[in-house]
Amino acid sequence: MKTALDTTTNTNTFSLIFDDFKQITKAGLAFSVVFSSIAGYLLGAETFSWKVLLLLAFGGYFMVGASNAFNQLIEKDLDALMKRTQNRPIPSGRMSVNVAFTIAITFTILGVITLYVVNPKTAMFGAISIFLYTCVYTPLKTKTPLAVFVGAFPGAIPFMLGWVAATNEFGIEPGTLFMIQFFWQFPHFWAIGWLLDEDYKRAGFKMLPTGEKDKATANQIIMYTIWMLLASVFPVTGLTGSLTLSVPAAVIIFLMGIGMLVFAFRLYQKRDNKSARALMLASVSYISLMQIVYVVDKFLS
Repeated sequence: MKTALDTTTNTNTFSLIFDDFKQITKAGLAFSVVFSSIAGYLLGAETFSWKVLLLLAFGGYFMVGASNAFNQLIEKDLDALMKRTQNRPIPSGRMSVNVAFTIAITFTILGVITLYVVNPKTAMFGAISIFLYTCVYTPLKTKTPLAVFVGAFPGAIPFMLGWVAATNEFGIEPGTLFMIQFFWQFPHFWAIGWLLDEDYKRAGFKMLPTGEKDKATANQIIMYTIWMLLASVFPVTGLTGSLTLSVPAAVIIFLMGIGMLVFAFRLYQKRDNKSARALMLASVSYISLMQIVYVVDKFLS
């Protein structure tokens, strides 16, 4: 006969397994990627389809989950050296390499199949994203700061992936969405790299463009923030095909970008972790709010 203690133990065990599953697939990051993909879909879709939207959401989650599982498999020994990651499922010993590998392979297959049902181009870009993140970006992190540049490619795919899922076409419109999120990657991840520089150095990761928390790194953060801002408002020119942006929406996005630029300049002036954290949080707010403004503008225009 089961006792209350047995039930509690089973519940706690399931909770721990579920938490490890969320960690190995980085559920929080996966949901932010799904959010970007859905925003891209809503911008590209002429007629709304719940079926496509759900397939895109699940496919996007599988895609990101696979990339992160492979990443943690490859970096398991390095993760054990960093305070931030030493309690992850594999380095902590809570999850075996075989289980993590099974999750990674299963998610890869499910992701590609799910996105292929949407359309072949969407599956192709999903597969490219997994490949670049796992086979190029991850190994480069201990070799060169250019890893962030390489990692910006798979990181920029989700926003445009939604458009491709809606239209089965790749042109100026998804290309523009790609460039917005591509340039955004740099201030976002360099702010994180600045904040976690000491921890990253324990594992030999080269995440900052100059390798140091200096003015040259802050300068590059400012430069890419400006490029991000220009790319974000470019559709107001009418030169991006069916991807349009009204003047009021462009003004709102421009002001949000100026706000993020202020945080970038503050990091240049102070060069401290507090400023880096503020920029990182500002970048997270910017990318989500910018996508919401785009979607709302489409339906109001």
